[in-house]
Amino acid sequence: MKLTMAVPFLAAALTSIGLSSAAHAQGDPAAGKTVFNKCAVCHTTDPAKKGLGPTLFGVVGRHSASVEGYSYSAAMKAADKTWDAATLDAYLTNPQVIVHGTKMIFPGLPKPEDRANVIAYLSTLK
Repeated sequence: MKLTMAVPFLAAALTSIGLSSAAHAQGDPAAGKTVFNKCAVCHTTDPAKKGLGPTLFGVVGRHSASVEGYSYSAAMKAADKTWDAATLDAYLTNPQVIVHGTKMIFPGLPKPEDRANVIAYLSTLK
């Protein structure tokens, strides 16, 4: 194969690999829905309902402690966070470290792929 033919082929192959890695890093919403069952003990995805915790419908992009009518802890009220993918990833790793004093007793999701998948799922709830 001539070099001039190999360069476009290699570029296409590398682009394909890069896109696959980016897609994997973003998570799988279907897998996230399954992992979300751990969260569903306390949280709903129905915008009109609250569980033990606030609804997580529309959480991605939402400001912390902003679901009207939910009684947040003082720590969460003071957290002043926007729930983007990076903040959710950190919070879901260990909620007590990110918002010390939160009343959420969940220990976190230790696997990065579980967090990515849950965040991908939550991103679909709009």
